[in-house]
Amino acid sequence: MSSEAISTVIKMMESLPEDVQNQVAQHLHEYIQDLQDEIKWGNSFQKTQNKLVAAAQKAKQEIAQGLSQPMDYERL
Repeated sequence: MSSEAISTVIKMMESLPEDVQNQVAQHLHEYIQDLQDEIKWGNSFQKTQNKLVAAAQKAKQEIAQGLSQPMDYERL
């Protein structure tokens, strides 16, 4: 985000009562943490995507060859 955008948000927050500023700050803190978690998940998924595709192709091939068995959820 640009400095101008951050300055605008700060000015908007400064116009609010202090208790509301604290609520907004807490909300932004939680929102940013969620975004950081999503970025980490996205990066992890991107790093393993090729492996996931290969595993799916292998599973599909094994199913076609009759080498697989249905999942027995009672045995989990």
